[in-house]
Amino acid sequence: MCGIVGIFDLAGLNEVDSSLVRRMSDAIAHRGPDGDGIHVEPGVGFGHRRLAIIDVSGGQQPMFNKDGSIAIVYNGEIYNYQELIAELTALGCVFHTHCDTEVVIHAWDKWGPDCVKRFRGMFAFAVHDRRRGCLFIGRDRLGKKPLYYAIVKGRYFLFASEMKALLVHPLIERNLDPVAADDYFAFGYVPDPATIYAGIKKLPPAHTMVIRRGALVPKPDCYWRLAFGSRPISEADAADFLIAKLRETTRIRLMSEVPLGAFLSGGVDSSGIVAMMAGELDTPAKTFAIGFGEGGTDELVHARRVADRYKTDHREEQVNVDPLGSYRAQAAIFDEPFADSSSIPTLRVCQLARRHVAVALSGDAGDEVFAGYRRYRMFAETEKWRNRLPEAFRRPVFGMLGDVYPKLDWAPQWLRGKSTFQELASESAVGYYRTVCKISDSLRDELYAPKMRRAIGGHCPSALIASAMEEADIDDPIARAQYADIMTYLPGDILTKVDRCSMATSLEVRVPMLDHEFVEWAAQLPRSLCLDGGEGKKILKRALEPYVPQENLYRKKQGFATSLASHFSGAGAARVRKALLGEAMMDCGLLDRDTISTMIDAHESGSRDYSQPLWTLLMFEGFLSEVHYAGAGASRALAYAGE
Repeated sequence: MCGIVGIFDLAGLNEVDSSLVRRMSDAIAHRGPDGDGIHVEPGVGFGHRRLAIIDVSGGQQPMFNKDGSIAIVYNGEIYNYQELIAELTALGCVFHTHCDTEVVIHAWDKWGPDCVKRFRGMFAFAVHDRRRGCLFIGRDRLGKKPLYYAIVKGRYFLFASEMKALLVHPLIERNLDPVAADDYFAFGYVPDPATIYAGIKKLPPAHTMVIRRGALVPKPDCYWRLAFGSRPISEADAADFLIAKLRETTRIRLMSEVPLGAFLSGGVDSSGIVAMMAGELDTPAKTFAIGFGEGGTDELVHARRVADRYKTDHREEQVNVDPLGSYRAQAAIFDEPFADSSSIPTLRVCQLARRHVAVALSGDAGDEVFAGYRRYRMFAETEKWRNRLPEAFRRPVFGMLGDVYPKLDWAPQWLRGKSTFQELASESAVGYYRTVCKISDSLRDELYAPKMRRAIGGHCPSALIASAMEEADIDDPIARAQYADIMTYLPGDILTKVDRCSMATSLEVRVPMLDHEFVEWAAQLPRSLCLDGGEGKKILKRALEPYVPQENLYRKKQGFATSLASHFSGAGAARVRKALLGEAMMDCGLLDRDTISTMIDAHESGSRDYSQPLWTLLMFEGFLSEVHYAGAGASRALAYAGE
């Protein structure tokens, strides 16, 4: 895995500052400790940091074609590169290395922008073609590898694997995007294609851009879209095909010239990947697990059960997670506010794995692909009631109940009816949005200072979910919810978390369940094979029964994070208060001091559980302190685009 940066002169063939390209590349040195390269020619500058995995002795970047007219910087793995080498050789291409980077060069030369449709894997890359006079950038279908870009002063097109490299450029303006900030407080991340800064964008998954000198920079072009359906198939046939396909997607991700292993939490997904992996290796698989605090031993039991079955070379570690002591360091990793608290243990397991391997397989995406989240089951149930009750009755009655019913965070689950009433009163997409929202619309309205309310106008984060569900073009509500998650939550949260935490430790992570062919097949399964009554991931569990212990398949789902609530009470409350009512947050002029203070008081007293909103606020404070205000000449006052 690697890191890439670049500068493209939109106006002409002027010299690019090689020292600036070097500084941008150095900002993401953690992504590639095994080598670096810089290439500058009139009108363009490329930088690359290399984590050598395949063709370790070759494959240095930037890489060029034979006559030097095409240059590439590339981050990723193309798992079908050997088949493409054979196809491109038959078309007359001559290869000088054994790495997939050269495949991308020849594929671009032969097929142009359509080359990305031939690739199976994860990638983000940029190609400069001197003969065609253009820069071409592309990102993989599901967004496993990141790519940020910015247009500076209408003159330069910049790109990089992480935003910190772009922030090195002296002409980048750090103007916060108020709509992106609102989305962050709603979702806990800034959804693609926006970033927290108005002038910086993310290239969305499954998109490309062709940028030409002297022409307007075009909008990104989508080259792939996931289609959900419901093809008839028996449970037995589906289980057999699932195993065959999962074994194949795992096998092709085992190609490596450096040590390789796998994360093993003991859950369904990671256990399944380790089982498939063990069946493909001649030597014991290396597996890694972590437990948390005093209860860590109990958590590690599940991982050990699988490790013992497959006789893996198993390493485990118990860690004490201190969210209040580590949130600023986490914020620095992500460059923009990011509120998924499981990033802390994710970083720790990446650190453990990196001491022994350079590549790790992960079980991520099983919940999105096979409807494993509890919220899918809740959504399916509320959808039944929405469809049974007339809207003229449902909206006013349940809306009134949602307004008057108390927020009983401390009560047993069956007594917490407020959110259920609110969801039943809402339309389908808005109801699902409420299940994924980190800070509710009503609480955000109280949190925002008047300036922020004016800046966001009538922006509704729920529109993002509604748009995705509409784009899914299918009536099944669970399929619509899955599609919305795959388009928003998966790239914006899960894959961002894994990429930044793994790359911070110079570890490459591969995700077999996000092979696009595997995802396309799973999207065509009848939803009843994924979610059946109260059971999510039904077909995945059935298929894995011969390979994974029953206790692992059917135990209660346990998230990869520790509870935040206790950390924000007692002595923790004082630490939270100091951070959230301190200089950084108050100087930005974004939030209401009294509302934050009231939330801290209520959480400390036990009358409300505000752990998730408080954590979301803390990570924003971390972003302000470690990224925004840390920039040269950054203003202590909130700067909005357009002001």
